[in-house]
Amino acid sequence: MKTITGREINVKANHSKRTFTIRVEGSKYRTVQLSKEEFNSCLHNTSNDWANFLKSDDYYLVK
Repeated sequence: MKTITGREINVKANHSKRTFTIRVEGSKYRTVQLSKEEFNSCLHNTSNDWANFLKSDDYYLVK
């Protein structure tokens, strides 16, 4: 997926852990465990939604 600014964002869902792995420009991030409702809602996020999500503190860098 690409954002409005052209950044490539790849997102994979882990349904059993209710987390998402987000890859942006060579960096890998993972969300904290989400509630069922929040996880299901995020399944419909656009690339711009994920770009905005990365402005929050609800994820961490994966090395």
